[in-house]
Amino acid sequence: MTGKVFLIGAGPGDPGLITCKAVECLEHCDVIIYDYLASPALLSIASQQAEQIYVGKKGGDHTMKQEQINQLIVDKALEGQTVCRLKGGDPYIFGRGGEEAEILKMNNIPFEVIPGITSGIAAPAYAGIPLTHRKMTSTLAFVTGHEDPTKKESSIHWPSLAQGIGTLVFYMGVKQLPGIVAQLLKYGKPEDTPVALVRWGTTSQQKTVTGQLNTIVDIVHQSGLRAPAIIVVGDVVSLRDQLNWFEQKPLFGKTVVVTRARRQASDLVKQLNELGAECIECPTIEIAPPDDDQPMKQAIQKLSEYDWLVFTSVNGVLQFFNLLFAMGKDVRALGHLKLCTIGPVTARQLGDYGLKTDILPDTYRAESVVRAFEKTNMNDKRVLLPRAKEARTVLPDALRNMGAIVDEVTAYQTIPVTGHDPEIISRIHEADIHMVTFTSSSTVNNFCSIFPDCINNDKFKEQVVIASIGPITSKTAREKGLKVSVEADEYTIPGLVNAIIGFMN
Repeated sequence: MTGKVFLIGAGPGDPGLITCKAVECLEHCDVIIYDYLASPALLSIASQQAEQIYVGKKGGDHTMKQEQINQLIVDKALEGQTVCRLKGGDPYIFGRGGEEAEILKMNNIPFEVIPGITSGIAAPAYAGIPLTHRKMTSTLAFVTGHEDPTKKESSIHWPSLAQGIGTLVFYMGVKQLPGIVAQLLKYGKPEDTPVALVRWGTTSQQKTVTGQLNTIVDIVHQSGLRAPAIIVVGDVVSLRDQLNWFEQKPLFGKTVVVTRARRQASDLVKQLNELGAECIECPTIEIAPPDDDQPMKQAIQKLSEYDWLVFTSVNGVLQFFNLLFAMGKDVRALGHLKLCTIGPVTARQLGDYGLKTDILPDTYRAESVVRAFEKTNMNDKRVLLPRAKEARTVLPDALRNMGAIVDEVTAYQTIPVTGHDPEIISRIHEADIHMVTFTSSSTVNNFCSIFPDCINNDKFKEQVVIASIGPITSKTAREKGLKVSVEADEYTIPGLVNAIIGFMN
């Protein structure tokens, strides 16, 4: 059977700007054929079984010619696959999506087009430039700055653009900027017309330069700005001084490495991204079941013998209930137990199962749990403590000193992650980042194992800020020779983010 092709606009760079329909397609497709300008974060939406094929084109460096891309799409569809052709911006605005659709039609392959937010609209908006404004212009034109080189003559009518259109937006025109400026001036565009170039619009790498038609070429040359960039010509550019919002975010332009396990990193990454940071996900640990789950199973079988169930992390909650349900039991098995959690996030995770914690310490360390239990008679009380294989002994030792009978069982373990993207490895080694965040001692230990050179790299130690979620993690980092400059007062992800904001500003 012939498959189906979705020509999808990936948007301008910010992964949050992709449409809901595009996300749904990416979640269920068999093959993703994606471009250079499509955000890498969008690829994580697809299932792990989906084949991902990069066919990016940038500045003359073409992984595949357009004809080869067309044939690849056709071949995958004829195999019966559901294909997502993921293109930066919008597929039908200077994206050659029309050509790909024509080929699909010729081969009788069903297809749909899912529009995307084009960079010609999004990049100026993120740079504080409204393309139309009632007091300035009611006309707008989108123009390619890179016409088909096989055409005998230009199809751009420069006199009309120069004299009849209020705002001009040029795509892919950085190299042709001198020629664009010359043509507009030649046909009567005033020399003092404001101009802006926006590179990597809507991303944390966004860079904007402004000038006038008679100065912009020199300004761009001096700034070193290169493609990809959008060029905006018109009086609306002058509004940028008032309306520039994105580049004012507290972490704009900062690159932050997140070492947390990938399944847990989303909350931290989301909060940092919303503050303008570029997040590089470099998980140093992975959460895995214990090598031997029999002790946990035995503990669950005899839950009726326990008085207390204590959770020290979200992972402990998740792994405990996964096994509980796999054994054919449900939350009714916990009906007689009193519950304790460390931290509000762990308590909320427990709440997802319809359970409320009886003890929630004021702070988020094992020592705080000990203080909370001091108000309770624990003599001869049986306590089940499902937690990480590598966890500290402070809590069980203290409970035993109170007279409790404590059974520690390994609910999960953290294992090192290998096989990182070479580009990420290179950026970390070259200190081409601003900050590394650590959310546990295991993230510190494994980061230092993966990047041992960083510990002795003076450039890394001088330029890269180390941010820690709390004193225990900080202690581990310092023992490894790292200087901790940021430490959260509240040992949570929001607490870490607040500490980072305070340090950066």
